[in-house]
Amino acid sequence: MTLFLRAALPLALIALAPTAAALAADYDPPVYVEQAEEYVPVEIGSGWYLRGDVGYAMSARSTGIFTYRTFDPLAIPPYSTSNFVTGGIDTDLTAGIGIGYQFNQYLRGDVTLDGFRGQFTGSTAAPAPCLPDAIYVGTTCRSEDTADFSVVSLMANGYVDLGTYAGFTPYAGAGLGTSYVSWSGLDNQSFCVNGVNPCPVPGGATTATPHPGEKSWRFTYAFMGGVAYDITKNFKVDLGYKYTKIAEGPMFGWGAVVAASGASGVQGRDPGMAQHEVRVGLRYALW
Repeated sequence: MTLFLRAALPLALIALAPTAAALAADYDPPVYVEQAEEYVPVEIGSGWYLRGDVGYAMSARSTGIFTYRTFDPLAIPPYSTSNFVTGGIDTDLTAGIGIGYQFNQYLRGDVTLDGFRGQFTGSTAAPAPCLPDAIYVGTTCRSEDTADFSVVSLMANGYVDLGTYAGFTPYAGAGLGTSYVSWSGLDNQSFCVNGVNPCPVPGGATTATPHPGEKSWRFTYAFMGGVAYDITKNFKVDLGYKYTKIAEGPMFGWGAVVAASGASGVQGRDPGMAQHEVRVGLRYALW
């Protein structure tokens, strides 16, 4: 019996060895290593850009005839409308700022605030004397007129970028908006012109009449085209052309003497204006 136990014990230990190993493994918990999530920076300003532009008006013109009204309280009707014999505008430098968004590789849009100044020069002619004094009977009248104005335009614009080639991106666009046109006032210098009777002072000025300027919002549209060049990932330089058309509106009011006689409303109107300009600017992408 003792000999049997001595022989069976090693065999039992050998048989139980795998089970013991398995039980030992059950008491050794697995170690899990969590993989850290990959950090992805958030592009808060992705797609947005700022822009600033300066331009030069190659050509600025009125889009019709400048008109003005006259007033005679004894006539029926008391108002009549006449045209300036000559009239035109001149502008030079323009400037603008804006903020935009690049929707995809080909489409973008921005809102811009642009401004410029200009000057009007014109002349009129009338068959009546400049002044009602008896010494001017039988003469006629002409005037030389000047006025300054400023324009601020708020525009919503859309563009199509036509692909990028070696850093150059040609584009075309259009915009709609409104312009605040502010006339500073019209200076009217009248001169006597010989008629049936000669002027008492040949070629001499007879009256200088200031007229208050008018201010108004006008419908405006524009067309653009040009090319942008990538200076860096975020900076682009933009060279372009812009055509802007501003609707007609009030220009100046009545002089003090005529207004005191009962004239009301606007005396002069401009026919609207259009200009062609070359612009250069910078765009900065906010990402």
